[in-house]
Amino acid sequence: MMLDGQLFDKFGVEYAPNEIIFCEFEPGNEFYFIHSGRVKIVKIINNTEKTLDILEPGDVFGEMAILEEEEPRSASAIAAEQVKLLKFHRANFDALLQGNPQLAYKLLVIFSKRIYDAKRRLMILLLDEPQLKVMDVFNMLSENNPQIDIQAPVTLYATTQEVANWAGLPLNDVQKVLTQFSKLGKIELFNDRIVVNNIRDFQRVVSSKRKKL
Repeated sequence: MMLDGQLFDKFGVEYAPNEIIFCEFEPGNEFYFIHSGRVKIVKIINNTEKTLDILEPGDVFGEMAILEEEEPRSASAIAAEQVKLLKFHRANFDALLQGNPQLAYKLLVIFSKRIYDAKRRLMILLLDEPQLKVMDVFNMLSENNPQIDIQAPVTLYATTQEVANWAGLPLNDVQKVLTQFSKLGKIELFNDRIVVNNIRDFQRVVSSKRKKL
């Protein structure tokens, strides 16, 4: 979604690489639309900083501030590089809704998807074992593509680093899990994709584990 310069002049802010946009646990009053650059979303889990996601231009983050003003942030946002953002709060978001209905509609669609994604990724993080977390990342990726035939091998276009980000695990730990799955014949590894030979098996294992929690 491209934005004109007038809109950026009115709502735009910039952050330098590694600059903190907001911190976990601080009150949330604004949300952000990425105009250019990338933003890293991180969270402290068991006293260790975990990267939850790397957001790209067109993504929205911090959107729960519109629904739950002053509620603590659930994660921190850090500029991964020089970024330009549109910064909104309740007052100017109302003005945006009235003056830019097309953009407002697209933002609301993004809100719905982001809220679902956040809840889904939290389900992954709440699993204890690295193998289960990686399995559930595969499950999530297959759920996001309704055209996938789960009766056949499933091709997931994701890198090892992306799997690590979604699972909230160090890259080395995920590489070990993927190597183990590959040796067992559960997956096939490629540079830009992972083929899961039986996604239903992973779905059953994760579902069984959750029932015991």
